Amino acid sequence: MPEAPSLPPPENLLRHTTSPYLLQHADNPVHWRPWGPEALAEARATGKPILLSVGYAACHWCHVMAHESFEDPETAALMNRLFVNIKVDREERPDIDALYMNALHLLGEQGGWPLTMFLTPEAEPFWGGTYFPPEPRWGRPSFRQVLLGVAEAYRKEGGKVAQNVAALKGALTRMAAATPGPLPIEATFNRVALGLVRATDAREGGLVGAPKFPNPPIFRFLWQMHHRLDQPACAEVVHLLLRRMSQGGIYDHLGGGYARYSVDAIWLVPHFEKMLYDNAQILELLALAHAGAPAPLYAARAAETVGWLEREMLTAGGAYASSLDADSEGEEGRFYVWTEAEVDALLPPEEVALFKATYDVTAQGNWEGKTILNRRRHPQRLSDDAEAILARCRRILFEARASRVPPGRDDKVLADWNGLVVAALARAAAVFDRPDWLAHARRAFQFVSETMCAPDGRLLHAWRAGRAGAAGLLEDHAAMARAALALHDTTGDRTYLERAATWAGIADRYFAAPEGGYYASAADATDVLIRGRSAVDNATPSGNGLMAEVQARLFLLTGDDRWRKAAERTIGAFAGHEGIAAMPTLLAAADLLAEGATVVVAGDPGHGTAQALARTALAHPDPALAVLRAPDPSALPAGHPAHGKGPVGGRPAAYVCRAGTCSLPATDPTTLRRALARRAAPLGDEVATTA
Repeated sequence: MPEAPSLPPPENLLRHTTSPYLLQHADNPVHWRPWGPEALAEARATGKPILLSVGYAACHWCHVMAHESFEDPETAALMNRLFVNIKVDREERPDIDALYMNALHLLGEQGGWPLTMFLTPEAEPFWGGTYFPPEPRWGRPSFRQVLLGVAEAYRKEGGKVAQNVAALKGALTRMAAATPGPLPIEATFNRVALGLVRATDAREGGLVGAPKFPNPPIFRFLWQMHHRLDQPACAEVVHLLLRRMSQGGIYDHLGGGYARYSVDAIWLVPHFEKMLYDNAQILELLALAHAGAPAPLYAARAAETVGWLEREMLTAGGAYASSLDADSEGEEGRFYVWTEAEVDALLPPEEVALFKATYDVTAQGNWEGKTILNRRRHPQRLSDDAEAILARCRRILFEARASRVPPGRDDKVLADWNGLVVAALARAAAVFDRPDWLAHARRAFQFVSETMCAPDGRLLHAWRAGRAGAAGLLEDHAAMARAALALHDTTGDRTYLERAATWAGIADRYFAAPEGGYYASAADATDVLIRGRSAVDNATPSGNGLMAEVQARLFLLTGDDRWRKAAERTIGAFAGHEGIAAMPTLLAAADLLAEGATVVVAGDPGHGTAQALARTALAHPDPALAVLRAPDPSALPAGHPAHGKGPVGGRPAAYVCRAGTCSLPATDPTTLRRALARRAAPLGDEVATTA
């Protein structure tokens, strides 16, 4: 007889991992296993169903369920007896999280974390939920009741389980299928953009209702549509969102940075965790909005957010950590909130009244008897003298807050989230004229591209404590390729362009689907039941949307038609989906491909005029453009519309090239700004046929 496979010891194996979230559970009496082939093999060998628990380090309700259930010896004993228990950090394995979250939605349940799913030994989902209390409450059964009920159903009702498995697997497979259609046209952009505008809160900004999320992919698309459609409302909703959030409680008025969402409809009470991806995307939105309508508020919030990134999120390698927890000392928000007595004791008597009136500090507080600092009721800038007093008061409170126990930090480095930060820093550096921010971007890019690179050239997804936490995913290669192109635009360094093209090629090799678009997981992933493929944006832009943008930008910069065809294939794989309104990043890429401009700066890049022209292009508010420096325009590929178009009278000149034609040369920033303003109008008699 063949030997039975050796099984891992009956103990918690999470201590061998690097994920801060998994390490939070390393001392649980549960015999946790990290997700992977070994855990799945154990389930097959024992025949036990799998209890899959997914969360992340900054998740408040994950902490609650851990304290109530996973730290309880009796509950743990039940879990160990009935299931193979697997923990997943959703930030390390977003592909696994997305697959089983989709299964939960198909069961008719609202998603969220902690995600609790029950799987067959073959990792097939058959039932699930999110948080379960230790005792029956709120109409939910207790977690122990759930454990016993699911185990009994799995043992005695195999037919029903098999029916659920078949239905869910079929639906998940269909969700990963292509939905081809023609490329979006003007009517599509108009319908989606105006539909999203109607869904916004006309008073408070953001989407209607509570809880309120920033939803950066939606509002970045609307900003781009303002330029495409010449619809002022598309820009107005972006400005309203940024103003309300930036003066609300969701923003940390002492330390900078935005929380993940507000639990109410007025941006007052945040869910206090701070995520790297939110702040990256909001920073880019602030830069775009400031480029379109300069405002001291945008400049201040951008500088404060970058300050927070450098002070609290920077890792030893120069890249950025993932998140800050919502909790400290076991309480949500404890680090951030104040009582009136604390404020009175710390601030100068002659200044405290102004601060309290401006920042909503009262005896009763505005949240559970405490105060969340905000300027919702007094958002307008006061006199310079008053603002100086407020700044001094903020510094005093910030220094006092530093003595508190801080929230935990998840210091793992994620390639895709760092890609979002790099692109945002590059954009903001140009708009706000902050070369030091560009240096930050280059430093983070270098760490990810060099340290988080596998021998075959693929990126790793996660890195911590000198070890890779997970293999690279589509989002890593797409976000980092986009970051490389942002750095190429800003610096003119061609190696960034080449790196972006390399990563786009790697995506084709390892992630491409036969019918178009890309799977989230690589072709050689051995622990994924169904490789997901989607262009739907969530809190972060979809990998397919980002890859379509990369391909469109590569086409604009190189003139190489293979990139145009690649972008069309990626966009076309999802263009027939009835829910295309949920794919704003993909739609923005389609607009970029159809109407995006390349500003070609011909001549010596070191010449003052060339630098001024490049700065003008980089600070333009329309995100649908790329910047290319051409010291020798005759060296541009023959297929590029600016091939051979050079300096004028020995001085550098800029050409705005769109849809295969280029404008007449602009030799000063004013002329270039005028050419860029003609976003959707045909170039007509401004087409340049000679240099």
